[in-house]
Amino acid sequence: MSRSLAYFTDLALRRHEGSVITREGDLTVIRSPQNQGFWWGNFLLMPAAPQAGDLARWDALFARHHPGAKHRVFGVDTSGGEASDPAEFLAAGYQVLRDSVLTSERTWPPRRLSRDATFRPLASDADWAAALTLREAVNAADPGGHEPEGYRTFSLLKLASYRRAQEAGHGAMLGAFDATGAMLSGLGIFDAGEGVARYQSVETHPEARSRGLAGTLVHTAGDWAREHLGTRTLVIVADPEYHAQRLYESVGFAKTETQVGFQKRPAAD
Repeated sequence: MSRSLAYFTDLALRRHEGSVITREGDLTVIRSPQNQGFWWGNFLLMPAAPQAGDLARWDALFARHHPGAKHRVFGVDTSGGEASDPAEFLAAGYQVLRDSVLTSERTWPPRRLSRDATFRPLASDADWAAALTLREAVNAADPGGHEPEGYRTFSLLKLASYRRAQEAGHGAMLGAFDATGAMLSGLGIFDAGEGVARYQSVETHPEARSRGLAGTLVHTAGDWAREHLGTRTLVIVADPEYHAQRLYESVGFAKTETQVGFQKRPAAD
């Protein structure tokens, strides 16, 4: 098991999606041939945070294991949020990511419980098409969103991997649907082993926010995982600077770790 609970669950989900994970000494190599545009499906998991002078070695390792990749992504398999000496990475254009890892044994209903949507796992082709529409709407409304055509391709591949994992019994994508079948909010929850389940891709349509949909869906998914996956520990990862962490805390989650990663976007992105 990884020292980081977040990366333990990340790797479990990548396996469900069809990624190839190999070890080379204390280095873990993650490859996702089914979606090579997924940066965090094609990365290196390092055993410790970088020290001064490590940039060239890390970059060379990435180029060797992911030849042709334009991005650079490294995870750090620790739980305390250590980034050691990131100065040269920052100077080279990397982002240092420090995300909150929150856990709960069970969730409770949000203060604003939504009753104006149907909350359930995705089932039909129409449901999965609605999930794509939701993802595209969220991306379009994001000031830092991705180029639409490329993001659509990425999302189609990502949703296909979630669907395969769901059909194999590893978890489910759940949505909040209105009376027309439009998906207003969505997320995934998947078994990571050892009684642990991990949430993925919590999103709400820009025109449906502040209605209690996401909180209700997170709670619904937690109950679903306990019933259908035998989950004892729920895990969700959030940007500490974004309001979502407060939402998760409001339904029973508490921060237990910090996940650290280094990410460099392709020059043309």
